[in-house]
Amino acid sequence: MWLDESTFRIPLPLDDSLKAVNCYGLIADDEIVLIDPGEAGAETRSALSNGLNSLGYSVDNVGRVLVTHAHRDHATSAFTLRDKWSFQVAIGEGERDSIEALQLRRPSDPIRQVALLHKAGAADIADALPRIDPHFDSAEWQRPDSYLADGEAVKVGSRCLVTLHTPGHTRGHVIFHDTERNRLFSGDHILPLITPSLAFEQVPLVNPLRSFLASLDIVLQLPDAELLPAHGPTGGSSHERAQELIDHHENRLDACAQLVPDAGESDGYTIARELLWTRRERKLDELDTFGQTLAVLETVAHLELLETRRVLTSRVTGDGLQFFRMGA
Repeated sequence: MWLDESTFRIPLPLDDSLKAVNCYGLIADDEIVLIDPGEAGAETRSALSNGLNSLGYSVDNVGRVLVTHAHRDHATSAFTLRDKWSFQVAIGEGERDSIEALQLRRPSDPIRQVALLHKAGAADIADALPRIDPHFDSAEWQRPDSYLADGEAVKVGSRCLVTLHTPGHTRGHVIFHDTERNRLFSGDHILPLITPSLAFEQVPLVNPLRSFLASLDIVLQLPDAELLPAHGPTGGSSHERAQELIDHHENRLDACAQLVPDAGESDGYTIARELLWTRRERKLDELDTFGQTLAVLETVAHLELLETRRVLTSRVTGDGLQFFRMGA
């Protein structure tokens, strides 16, 4: 689908609740720069090739690929198709640690989130996670051709995409500001219909919610731009949605604080079970194992930020369990 005479969007299929990832393309002098070409697999390869053909181009026109972050549904086809299609791949420099760790990971290694779930008191969820998780399949991960620095300009003909580091969803997430058309390719940093997960990655951020909120403030410092997200419909105000996400998390912080007992203490799993999740306001037990994992880790992120703000304090037991209580 054309967004203007030199910018297009191709939805690429995903086998999960998100259904599709928006792959964007920018054209200059018959060279195409793609943003987020989807997950590795024959279905993605076919959809991308057919989408380009329907617009009058082919895979041979793709010269560069930009990736917003190191999640399978955005990045892995860039690596598996690079040798065949001969393009250059760039990703934010903050993803270096996770990508290098993914390359070294053995299939039998437990994912990092298992230990975090145990620490949060969610051993039953940790035990239910599959031993081989497709999100962290080392076979699909390679080093990019380059890592993008914060503020680095990516030239596409006369246009300029300014790379902005926006950690939170992952430690190295970046967005791209098209300064000429005042558009924001926001990846998963700002999504129009859902709130992004936090720090589900090979080398998780410390205090990811603090980083995420600071990254939303970066967006508010830019001119209000048209939002081009990686999932969901395009359009809308980047400022309006960024503020909605900030407000959501501030409300969630208040809700988490209220669920910590005035006398005594609680863990992340217990608090997560008291909250409602997704737009359908489901209880934690109604989510699948992956959804429960994200929910518990997000709850812990809120509790840890409350500790940073000196609303709560925490302790870790000899068994490695973390408990939160009121007071600095």
